[in-house]
Amino acid sequence: MTEKSELYKKGEAMRRRLRGDADFAKNQSEYAQDPITEEFIGVVTETVFGALWSRPGLDLKTRTLVCVVSDAATGRHPELDIHLRFALRQGWTERELTEVLLQLSGYVGVPLIREAMIVAKDVFADERAKAAKA
Repeated sequence: MTEKSELYKKGEAMRRRLRGDADFAKNQSEYAQDPITEEFIGVVTETVFGALWSRPGLDLKTRTLVCVVSDAATGRHPELDIHLRFALRQGWTERELTEVLLQLSGYVGVPLIREAMIVAKDVFADERAKAAKA
């Protein structure tokens, strides 16, 4: 992507805000190593982060919870990992996110949420370890 649209720039700023500077830089570096992945993230940056995440009407904290619920309910575990980290950065606590997953078990099924809880356990441990090092 040579010339970046305003929507792309808005999306890139949103991704940086959600990920944090260090994780954003690492993420960008990884994507730059593969032209197909780089093209994919360019489209996602513009359409998802620039057009959806940047819309008025919901705050970022609520948007992250919507994504956590959607990912857990549909078994999208790699995305759940990402969105749990976003949710923690936006102020949700481990306890609140755990409670959300527990609530979902009655509606989407225990086996699906069991797997989501495993992802959450790993994300929470990883984020606590990062915080301890900082």
